[in-house]
Amino acid sequence: MIGLKFPELKQLDRILESLSDKAQITVLDTVQHKNIQFPIHCISLGSTDPEAPVLAFFGGVHGLEKIGSEVILSYMETITQLLDWDEELHTRLTKSRLIFVPIVNPIGVYLGTRCNGNGVDLMRNAPVEAIGDTKLYSGQQYSNRLPWFRGDVLNMETESMAICNLVTEQLFKSPLSIALDLHSGFGLKDRLWFPYASRRTAFPYIAETLALKELFDRCYKHHIYKIEPMCLEYLISGDLWDFLLDNFVEQNTDTNKLFLPLTLEMGSWLWLRKNPSHLFSRHGLFHPLLPHRQQRVFRRHFLLFDFLHRSLLYPQPWAYLASEQKTAYTIKAENVWYQ
Repeated sequence: MIGLKFPELKQLDRILESLSDKAQITVLDTVQHKNIQFPIHCISLGSTDPEAPVLAFFGGVHGLEKIGSEVILSYMETITQLLDWDEELHTRLTKSRLIFVPIVNPIGVYLGTRCNGNGVDLMRNAPVEAIGDTKLYSGQQYSNRLPWFRGDVLNMETESMAICNLVTEQLFKSPLSIALDLHSGFGLKDRLWFPYASRRTAFPYIAETLALKELFDRCYKHHIYKIEPMCLEYLISGDLWDFLLDNFVEQNTDTNKLFLPLTLEMGSWLWLRKNPSHLFSRHGLFHPLLPHRQQRVFRRHFLLFDFLHRSLLYPQPWAYLASEQKTAYTIKAENVWYQ
């Protein structure tokens, strides 16, 4: 059986029909559960120039955290409507590219599981080992019957490879790119995480990250995000974005290219605090069950998305720092986050 539709995939199909010839639509790969095949869709809007800056959105890496997919799909619906009349957005897209992979792990979303169809946690699946004090949730290779199973990290899962190939082909070739991966389930605050997840050391673009954070803080003083390296909260092995970042740095030692992977971790404990009964629902741990809360989450992050898009179009204040600025920001970032 091909193309069994669950609600998020049905919503995506409606969006693709609305976009028609306005976007480049590809299937990165397909994955199979029993006799059902599911596509991993990629939607690209805007310039096809490899020199154009790229903002890419990824959701549903953990199928149980389907709110990430739903936020991206909601944003895509807004973009689709804006394309009908918003000339400023059209102008932006002549100079940049937006990429959407809203359902990275379609089997997980369909089954309501964190892992994929093989029982593998895709965000523990890369050949990167954590350095420091690790726990079971950091990733384990005992059994796919236990959570956080890493699988064969030397032969990564189809979904993991689909993302790696897309990022290498589209984002690495751009002089300036940001990847935003949407998750849920940790804490009472929405966090915007950056590398590393596998070690408590500053990553190579920490200066630019702090400059971008300060720009965001200055423009939106009352934003909701705690911006920090992921390693401050916990360490994990196999993080896809650590793996891709290390590959990018190795390939671009002598260039001015910049690749910044970010993770938006929506704090689902806030939803649980307001409705403790959701503890008894599998989806309630990671997903706002009440419609008005879902709608609030859908619109909550559009300001961030718009800011990131604008920051790629006007990168001078943060992405292209003079040598003295980069040194100063690096020292400041180490004091802010790593002392």
